Amino acid sequence: MAIQWFPGHMTSARKKAAESMERIDVVIEVLDARLPEASSNPMIRELRVHRQRPCLKILNKADLADPDVTARWLAYYNAQKGVTAVALSCKKPGDVAKVVGLCRPLAPHRNDRLKPLRMMIMGIPNVGKSTLMNALLKKKVAKVGDEPAVTKSQQALDLSPTASLIDTPGMMWPKIEFDSDGYMLAASHAIGRNAVIDEAVANFLGDVLLARYPALVAARYKIAVAGLDGPGLVEAIARRRGCLLKGGGLDIEKASLILLQDYRDGAIGRVSLESPETRKLMLEAHAEAMAAKAAAKAAGEVDANAPDEPEADAGK
Repeated sequence: MAIQWFPGHMTSARKKAAESMERIDVVIEVLDARLPEASSNPMIRELRVHRQRPCLKILNKADLADPDVTARWLAYYNAQKGVTAVALSCKKPGDVAKVVGLCRPLAPHRNDRLKPLRMMIMGIPNVGKSTLMNALLKKKVAKVGDEPAVTKSQQALDLSPTASLIDTPGMMWPKIEFDSDGYMLAASHAIGRNAVIDEAVANFLGDVLLARYPALVAARYKIAVAGLDGPGLVEAIARRRGCLLKGGGLDIEKASLILLQDYRDGAIGRVSLESPETRKLMLEAHAEAMAAKAAAKAAGEVDANAPDEPEADAGK
């Protein structure tokens, strides 16, 4: 199942963001620390590179992510030109207080304080943009909700005489290129439930967690995980938690939601669904698969209109 989700209001949101990009100094891109690249909208990079705008990448929800993996992501991003990366929780005032100070070195022409530093918060739905804006302003000015795409319009506000901020709606991109990205985004609740099948997403999540954090899974659900795969884990959770249908069958949908919610809440522990290393392996596997398919097409061995093969799971 390929996951795609691009609500209509996001087209106008992209257009308005492109217009505002001309008038700002720094882009603040909010990412999910558990899946930084999967939660990075390629359209945001295109817009800021086109306008040559520097970027502060905030790996939000860092308190839910594997700290060792997060450290590797920070090194990865901080090696990029015009990028500063920081891991924090937008729910912690002490963390948020650092944000403006981290933006100022990215726009040295604003350091004289004669004109305000102009920042724009961007990111996909449900990564914490509105939470960040409310914390920066120390009052509730942006609606926060558990469902993705709560914010649907831009708003600009002054933080102080020396800093201003634009908050933008969460933006997805028209086509998610890698299937595993779609599943990671769905597991992290960045995609509306109407676009996904919870059982399929839970099966994917279970496979990743069993491959990378089996001890945490075993401790959370008090089950033996040896030999289990994603669907087997969901079934084991259903038995352990008494998720039963009328007639005694396992309620797989309910068990799937338990696994997904436990991951989203951090109840399983601090986990990351991708690392720079797994991301690199996934991209290499995808490139090899595409090259093999292209060669087969050239040789007339496959239907030129056949769908692409899904890439390997990023979390493995």
